[in-house]
Amino acid sequence: MTGAPAQAFDLEGQVAIVTGASGGLGRHFAITLARAGAKVALAARRAEPLEDAARRIAAFDGRALPVVLDVTDPASVRACVETAETELGPVSILVNNAGIAIDKPVLEHGEADWDAVLDTNLKGAWLMAREVAEHMIGLNRGGAIVNVASVLGLAGAGRVPGYCASKGGLINLTRALAADLARHNIRVNALAPGYVETDMNRAYLASDTGQGLLKRIPERRFAAAEDLDGPLLLLASPAGAYMTGSVIVVDGGLSAVI
Repeated sequence: MTGAPAQAFDLEGQVAIVTGASGGLGRHFAITLARAGAKVALAARRAEPLEDAARRIAAFDGRALPVVLDVTDPASVRACVETAETELGPVSILVNNAGIAIDKPVLEHGEADWDAVLDTNLKGAWLMAREVAEHMIGLNRGGAIVNVASVLGLAGAGRVPGYCASKGGLINLTRALAADLARHNIRVNALAPGYVETDMNRAYLASDTGQGLLKRIPERRFAAAEDLDGPLLLLASPAGAYMTGSVIVVDGGLSAVI
């Protein structure tokens, strides 16, 4: 039995927007899509890290466009999509990666904390998906939307109520969008990573608390960003043409035992 041919994962000629692309997984996702052939709009609040990521993509002859974006602001969302299409061409891929977490005991969370997380992680993804879908439909083009959820959208955890609620909501939003947009040849799927080691969390994962968490993961390791490359490309490329409303969990087996 053979898998999908390599060309099914080829993104040559496609245009992608990646939100939260200033660092961490967002930056990695953008580079992965660019290496697969896509022109990529790098979108986030801070311009300087986007410029750095664009230079890295240009170094292997990729095309990247930094775009300052606040996913919680509808005007900023509209401007981002319009800029990407003007400079790169019709958008065919959206990776909704922008997200934040506020970590403290639940009774210390205020309304402002809740709103900040839900507005970024859930409302922001909704605004971006709606805007990109409207452009895809207006141009009579299909495409792929990949919402970056989390294993904590499938099972809860202490100290991050807004994050868990937003990622659970994002998974169900994925299904709702998939049901509505399939007739327009727009696929909407979710990627749900477990604990991925990045520069931002490396010290925490190396701490006693992090090592305790490691013992709960059946594979006994944290993910590297590269572990998400295959699932991301599957959902973004023609290789996943018959997938919509799906949630791909990449967590080393953690969700199987919690």
